[in-house]
Amino acid sequence: MVTTTGKTRYRRFEDDLKVLVDKLSEDVNSDVKKKLEILKKRLIKLYHDNLVKINHSVMELICAKSLLTRGYDVDLERALDMDFVCDVFAEKGEGVLIIEVETGYTPPDHALDPSRYNEARISSKIARYSSYSNKFALATPIYNILQIPEILGKPPRYRSKREVLKVKKLCDVYYTRPPITVQQIREAKLQSIYIIDVDRASTREIDPETYQELASTIRSTLA
Repeated sequence: MVTTTGKTRYRRFEDDLKVLVDKLSEDVNSDVKKKLEILKKRLIKLYHDNLVKINHSVMELICAKSLLTRGYDVDLERALDMDFVCDVFAEKGEGVLIIEVETGYTPPDHALDPSRYNEARISSKIARYSSYSNKFALATPIYNILQIPEILGKPPRYRSKREVLKVKKLCDVYYTRPPITVQQIREAKLQSIYIIDVDRASTREIDPETYQELASTIRSTLA
């Protein structure tokens, strides 16, 4: 039984996505508009099943628009296997791009170790999800700073054993079912970072090296 409060919440979710999709559709062709509507309906269904949240869904749709206008076929909340569901799954030709959206939310259980927790979370996402695609990217809102270990911004061939084991040790503190393997960390790939401006419903793609330089500059002001 859906309560009045529940119905109001569902209606708000649907209304917010409608406003967003209308905004995203202002400067695209009819084919992209149709595909955005399909993705919106999918997210609404998932929300009714309590499988997605509004902030995350909004960012997925903004990323989807960027990819659709570049000729990708896009799916949201795509199951990769029995254990993992990725946020944005995009195909063009024989290539697959996966984008994982990080909103910056930290669970209350990690109120005292948010940076370490998020570094482990990001590391595990890159290590686990990038193996399912030709290209892997992270997306985050403009007001959040991703805690990406320096070595995961490098090509795999430049990662030392010591650096890999350091990331492995961090991941093992937070993720043990299943654990992140040394091989997953060594072979993980990260090609891009998508910076999401939710207010303007737009994205900007930059390379990991540039992103880490910007993040390092911000952190150094707090040292």
